[in-house]
Amino acid sequence: MSVAVADPLNITPAAVAKVQDLVREEDNPELMLRVFVTGGGCAGFQYGFTFDEEPAEDDTLIDKNGIRFVIDSLSVQYLGGSTVDYTEGLEGSKFIIENPSAETTCGCGSSFSM
Repeated sequence: MSVAVADPLNITPAAVAKVQDLVREEDNPELMLRVFVTGGGCAGFQYGFTFDEEPAEDDTLIDKNGIRFVIDSLSVQYLGGSTVDYTEGLEGSKFIIENPSAETTCGCGSSFSM
């Protein structure tokens, strides 16, 4: 059973709106955005985003206006207090994470170290 707790992530209205648009485009209300951390990247860890239809047993589920975000139990320790945003700019459109626990980040913002 997935765990629902006080939100470990802050999720901006722009990120919620983008996920809502993608869920609508796919015509699949079961989709949720999975936010995770993996080893690698130029700074040691890297952020990842993917869509999932079912949370794992130990996932943390966040609901924002009916739009669901999910984080695995290992990534929560690295992402606690972070903000997930969606931005459009010269570098393209992407989800980004502002992580106050990151000691260093790479130039593109997709990897970090603690």
